[in-house]
Formats: sequence, structure tokens, C-alpha cells
Amino acid sequence: MAKVLKVEGENAYAITCLACGCGHALNGWNFNGDMEKPTFTPSLLVTGYLNAENPDGVCHSFITDGKIQYLSDCTHKLAGQTIELPEYGDYGDE
Repeated sequence: MAKVLKVEGENAYAITCLACGCGHALNGWNFNGDMEKPTFTPSLLVTGYLNAENPDGVCHSFITDGKIQYLSDCTHKLAGQTIELPEYGDYGDE
């Protein structure tokens, strides 16, 4: 298992977001090609329905060297924190 899933389509990938409890797609982002210590640029901004607890939310992050840095404008519990990006599909205890 890797931290990034290559999805069908050119330059299309997905990561698991523990804050939202789902995957986020990155289609067209710059990617360093490292499935274990991925870096994507620019930042990833997901708005709208994130989950039942956050139906009109914001998840904004930088994914750098295998870590996900949640920015302070996030509306979930991991706002302002940096964590290790989990293996794709691993939602931990959430």
C-alpha cells in the first residue's frame, strides 16, 4: 500500500484525508512522483460537503514530503496541524 493512489486519467491521484474521513482527488497538480513521500503543488482546497459533521466546510492543505499541513482556514478538527499522510484508504480510528 502507498500513501497515494494513482487513479484513471492523466496526472490524477488521490490521498486519504483523516480530517474529512474520505479521499481527496488531485487531478492536474504537480507531483514529485514519490508514492511514499509525496509532494503536490499548489495547495489543495476542498470546499462544500466534507462529511456529515461538516456539510458546508473547508479543507485546505499543503502536501509536502509525505506530510499534510492543514491550514488555519480549515473548518475541521485538524485545522492548523501537520500530520503524516496515512496510507491510502487507512482512516485510522475515525
